[in-house]
Amino acid sequence: MRTIELTAVIGDDRQLVVSLPPDIAPGTHRVVLVIEEAPATTPAAKTWHFPVIDVGPWPEGLSLRREDMYGADGR
Repeated sequence: MRTIELTAVIGDDRQLVVSLPPDIAPGTHRVVLVIEEAPATTPAAKTWHFPVIDVGPWPEGLSLRREDMYGADGR
């Protein structure tokens, strides 16, 4: 038994045509069709929510140079 899941667009004529992979043998097969009540939607893009802490504006004259943040030995 194989499961093939797909999303189909049903037109005004209510016709559904399915092309099967070539490895499905011709002949009589049991086919189950499940129609979900709600129309399928494309999955939304994953959004990231990072915590934000607002500490106000940067101090005047703030230097983020390595030489200013660390001592002469670079640590």
